[in-house]
Amino acid sequence: MNTKKTVLFYLCVVGLLSTQLFYAQEYKKLDSVINAASTHIYTSPDDAVKSGEKVVKEAGDNIDYRIKGYKLISDAFSAKRDYKQSLDYLIKALELLNQSNDQLLKINITNKLGIQYHQLKVYDKAIQYLDQAEQLIAEYPHKDSIHVELGKNYSVRGFIYKEKLSCTVALTYLNRGIAELKKAKNAEVDSKISIIIYNKGNCYLLLNNYKLALENFQESARIARKVNAKSLEAFALKGSAKIYALEGRNSEAIDALNQALSLSSDVNDLILNQEIYKGLSENYLATNTWDQFNTNQQKFIDTQNLIRDRERISVEESLRVKKAELKEKRAELSKKFYYLLLILSFVFIAVVLFFYVIIKRKNKEITTIKNQIIVLQNKKGKEV
Repeated sequence: MNTKKTVLFYLCVVGLLSTQLFYAQEYKKLDSVINAASTHIYTSPDDAVKSGEKVVKEAGDNIDYRIKGYKLISDAFSAKRDYKQSLDYLIKALELLNQSNDQLLKINITNKLGIQYHQLKVYDKAIQYLDQAEQLIAEYPHKDSIHVELGKNYSVRGFIYKEKLSCTVALTYLNRGIAELKKAKNAEVDSKISIIIYNKGNCYLLLNNYKLALENFQESARIARKVNAKSLEAFALKGSAKIYALEGRNSEAIDALNQALSLSSDVNDLILNQEIYKGLSENYLATNTWDQFNTNQQKFIDTQNLIRDRERISVEESLRVKKAELKEKRAELSKKFYYLLLILSFVFIAVVLFFYVIIKRKNKEITTIKNQIIVLQNKKGKEV
C-alpha cells in the first residue's frame, strides 16, 4: 500500500513539473513573438498586429500575456498613426490591468496611456497618466529595470512641452529621455532614441539653429537605418530636406525627399507622405520643374483629404473621451453629494433623537418632581 502511495505521489510531482515546464515553454515562445514584433514594429506594423492577435489567442487565461498582446497591437496601430484603433486595444489592456500582479507591466501600460493621449492631443490627460507612471516608477524597487519606461516618460513630456511650453524646456526632457534609454543598453531602444533625436532636430529648427537641426536629423536617420526602421529614417530624411530647402540647396532636398518616399512606400504613413509630397512640390516649384510640381501637388492634396477623414475620427474619439471623463466626474460628484446628504440626514436624525431623549427625560423629571410635590402637599394636608 505504501509503495502504491509513493508511486502515485511521484507521478503527481512529475505531472505537475511537466505541466509547469510546458507552460514555461509556451510563454517563452510568446515572449519571442512579442520581442520579434516589437523590433520590427515600424517596419512591418501589420505583421505586428497579427503577432499581437496570436499572443492574445494563445495566452488563454494568462492575464499578463493577454495584456502584452493587446499592448503590442496598440503599438502597431500607433506606428500606423491609427490612434483610434490603438486606443481601443489599449483600453482592452487597461480593463485587465487590475487582475495583474506585474508592477512593471502596470508601469508600461500607464506610460502607454500617457503616450496615447499625447498622440490624441489630450494633453491634460496625457500628463495625468505620465504622473501616475512616474509615481509607480519611483516606487518600483528594481531600478535597473525601469530605465526604458522612465526614458519614454521623460521623452513624451518633452514632446508635450514642445507643443505647450517651449523648445528650451522640451530639450531638457528629451535629453533626459535619451540618457535613460541609453542606460538600458538594449538594441530595442534604438528606434525610440531615433524618434527623440528627430524631435530634437525639430526643436533646433524652431530655434533657427540649422546646424544642430541637420546634425540631429542625420543622426536620427543613421540610427533608424541601423535598426531598419524605414518610416523613422524617412522622417529624418524629410527633416534634413527641410534644412536643405531653407539653405537653398533644392536639389539635395529633392534627393532626400525621394529617398524618404521610397522608404515610406511600405509603411503607408499618411502624415509622412503628406509632408514628403508637400516638400517635393515646393522644391520642384523652386527649380521650375512644373510637371513634377503639379504631380506632387495633387498627391499632397489627395493625401491631405485622407488625413482629414482620419483626423475627424480621432477628434470624435477625443470628444468621446472628454465626454466620458465629464460623465465620470458628474457621477463622482453625484455620489459624493448623496453620501453627504445621507451623512447630514443621519446627523439630523441623531440630533433630533438626542433632543427628543433629553426633552423626554426632562419631562419625566418634571413629572416626578410634580408627583413629589403633590405627595408632600398631601402629607401636609393630613398633618393639618
